[in-house]
Amino acid sequence: MKRLITILCVPVLFILLLASCVEDYLDKAPESGLTDADVFSKYENFKNFFDGIYEGNKLDGTNWRPYNIKTGYSLYFDFWDQKYTMESLTDMSDMGRVMDAQVIKSGQISAIINKMTYDPARRPILGAMFSIIRKCNMTLKNIGMLKDASPVDINDFKGQAHFIRAFAHFELFRLWGPMPYINKVLGQGDEWDIPRLSKRETLIRIAMDMDSAAAYFDKADLMRRDPGPGVTGHLNNPEQKRPTGVAAKAFKARALLYAASPLNNEQGNTDWEAAAKANWEAIQIAEKYGYDLLSLADYKKNYIGTTYSNEQLWAWYAGTKVYNNGDLNGQMNGVFGGGKTGWSGECPTQNTVDKFETKWGEPLNTPADRQAAAAAGHYSEQDPYKDRDPRFYIDIIYNSAPVPGYGNAKIYYETKDGVATYGQLLDQSYAGITRTGYYERKTWGEQSVNNKTSPQYTDPLIRLGELYLNYAEAANEAYGPNGMAPGASMTALQALNRIRTRAGMPNVMQAYAGSKDKLRERIKNERTIELCFEGGHYYHDIRRWKDAPKVMGGTLYRMDVEKVPVSTAYPTGFKYTRMPLSADRQTRWKEAMYYLPFNTEDMYKMKNFVPNEVW
Repeated sequence: MKRLITILCVPVLFILLLASCVEDYLDKAPESGLTDADVFSKYENFKNFFDGIYEGNKLDGTNWRPYNIKTGYSLYFDFWDQKYTMESLTDMSDMGRVMDAQVIKSGQISAIINKMTYDPARRPILGAMFSIIRKCNMTLKNIGMLKDASPVDINDFKGQAHFIRAFAHFELFRLWGPMPYINKVLGQGDEWDIPRLSKRETLIRIAMDMDSAAAYFDKADLMRRDPGPGVTGHLNNPEQKRPTGVAAKAFKARALLYAASPLNNEQGNTDWEAAAKANWEAIQIAEKYGYDLLSLADYKKNYIGTTYSNEQLWAWYAGTKVYNNGDLNGQMNGVFGGGKTGWSGECPTQNTVDKFETKWGEPLNTPADRQAAAAAGHYSEQDPYKDRDPRFYIDIIYNSAPVPGYGNAKIYYETKDGVATYGQLLDQSYAGITRTGYYERKTWGEQSVNNKTSPQYTDPLIRLGELYLNYAEAANEAYGPNGMAPGASMTALQALNRIRTRAGMPNVMQAYAGSKDKLRERIKNERTIELCFEGGHYYHDIRRWKDAPKVMGGTLYRMDVEKVPVSTAYPTGFKYTRMPLSADRQTRWKEAMYYLPFNTEDMYKMKNFVPNEVW
């Protein structure tokens, strides 16, 4: 097909694609002469068909383009040629160049939404997710034909098919809202104009599918694929990219957290209780099978410098990326990649930097917070990067930060005789330099034109650290800071502090520990810091919390850094001044922005399937 037909006609898409799934397989090997029975009865052919979920392509003119599950992976999204990340569509970060990211965060997407629906040359998330859903349904329908496979293989296929079908529905839900839950092969005689489920119903169906996946993985003894810690082969299973029973329980818990969230909650405290229980169960199962939080020293192994980590419950290993690899020109700025014009780069805003507490645990989110920390002798506006949360130094490149190949980062300007000269990392000959005063370090890999390395990249699709934060959030809402889910041995506050302890941070300050409302804000802040720049979490969190109108309607700030003589007022030799980003880099919020629209041309072709508002 040249492109997917009417996106709103989801089941019509299924009729055409499901009916031709074997043809899709045969198109890649037309000389084989395989029949349907050959494809689904022989293990090798069955696996080749099924693995299209992970590596399948779609013909775009004369080129085969990726059209598979990776379009739902956040890191894969970051690697695309449009040069923006999911976080850059929020107040979390700004891109070095004003491109489509700024158009979207300013409230206009209809002209470019095709790039995220069915353009195979870009990131056809919607089309690819429906494509893998139909492959999963075909797998489950035809698994009974498979003759030369062991019970382990059959249960593994069933577990993966249930898991990935649920994962695809979840990614569609997060971006486009509730959907019909397609769990069978639709034919020409089936009703195709299917109403959407409610938001909560969609998520409950996802959770149920993940439960089914976990049951099949358990039968196959695949709660994890590799041996646990200390055993030969640990983290080196050749099938490590595939999900497991532990991952299924974790994704069920994530889905129920979303179902309980203000945007989707329909049953009040009952939904929060279910989320707390599911996340505690997922934590217990993960620990039973040997998963654990990495130490702070190994923290970055969750996403850079290795293939897989023992904190990742499911991950995608993206391979090595040399410093000037084109995949990086959305995340990395041109001053590092050596590109004068083609690179953009993700740059944290001052709003994000303010979320990193002092090392004593004092929040710095507001002027009042910063004044209180300054009064305690723990913060100075003119030495703002001293004594911060250890994750700040892992995640952010700030002025004077040590950077391999650059010494201390020079993100400043100096004025002499009315003429400004710029530090190395503000070289004005590059189009994609930071406008916020910061560069993103967390997923950077520290490679550059001055440090020509090729680090390994991995995407933690879900990791144990998130489960503790999920549990803390749900348990706090259901039972309060010192309450816990039935059968649990950890309170909401203790779960939150577990993550802080790993990061080398003290427990949450007592002033915020005794109130559900006050702890909620610290949980949100902790989640933003712990998961920043990975997984697109913040983009989705501010929506499910219904915080997006406030944070996206506020002012985005940068740090202006001027080199000046050392003095009592400016002890570091720099003058730090908070300033708003330019008007063309600010955000706007519309209620329609909770969900992506479908293509405008497809908006009015359905009756029962109600479309999203165009924006």
